[in-house]
Amino acid sequence: MDSQDGRVTDPEASSAQVVHSRSYPLNRPTAPLPVPDSDLLTPENRRPPRPPRQKLHPTTFIDMNRRTALCFLFALCTAIGSAQEETTAIVTAARTQIGVTVLYDPSYVVLTYPGGDIPADRGVCTDVVIRALRTALMLDLQKEVHTDMKANFTAYPKNWGLSKPDKNIDHRRVPNLQTYLTRHARFLGISNEAGDYLPGDLVTSMLPGNRPHIMIVSDRKNKLGVPLVIHNIGDGTKEDASLFAFPITGHYRVKIRKPTTPTASAPRSNHGPSRGAASTATTG
Repeated sequence: MDSQDGRVTDPEASSAQVVHSRSYPLNRPTAPLPVPDSDLLTPENRRPPRPPRQKLHPTTFIDMNRRTALCFLFALCTAIGSAQEETTAIVTAARTQIGVTVLYDPSYVVLTYPGGDIPADRGVCTDVVIRALRTALMLDLQKEVHTDMKANFTAYPKNWGLSKPDKNIDHRRVPNLQTYLTRHARFLGISNEAGDYLPGDLVTSMLPGNRPHIMIVSDRKNKLGVPLVIHNIGDGTKEDASLFAFPITGHYRVKIRKPTTPTASAPRSNHGPSRGAASTATTG
């Protein structure tokens, strides 16, 4: 087609020029979004106003930290005081046997259960421990050991050829007590440092002739600072400096706990006949 000035133009090209000649703004203004009328908001859709944030004075944090620290220290001191009280009770209960238990008697005796005991004037090294823990902690080793052996008989030594637990003698044998303490108390390892042995700790050793022995660490020490021990090594319950006299085989600390069912207030005994040397309490 001819234009008015006599030039020939292509309709398609002209159209394309017209299209490209137009300018489109990059930032086209948009209409603002309508704001909903507050009357249209239901109570479920309305957001409750945020309460003003309370500003804490710096001293408030200091007071909170002090309270936390005081509570922690109080709990720690209470736990330490309770542990010391319990260990002191163990030592006291063992010491009260001195002058009462004057004989060493490893005979097999038929006992009542639980809370069974032989006459107080006799016994072996394990009887010192049994009586002390029963008095101080209400912990009946006769019942505890027998219950544990019934459930875990294969975990205990088979030195005596038994096929099942025997509630009359099992708790009076050092190897059985060692197994029970290893399973249910704190095994502290063997040490030659006197400071590692605290009052109330239980220590096992091996006497000449492969005779196992057990003793209770005292709260008293000799001139060298070595703790004394309370035990029955042949002449009744004594307190002497025998801690390192024989090779130590175990060192235990009884966990502070109470049994689920209290035992009898006083030990009971029912003296039965001895069953011979093979049935004696093989203790130190």
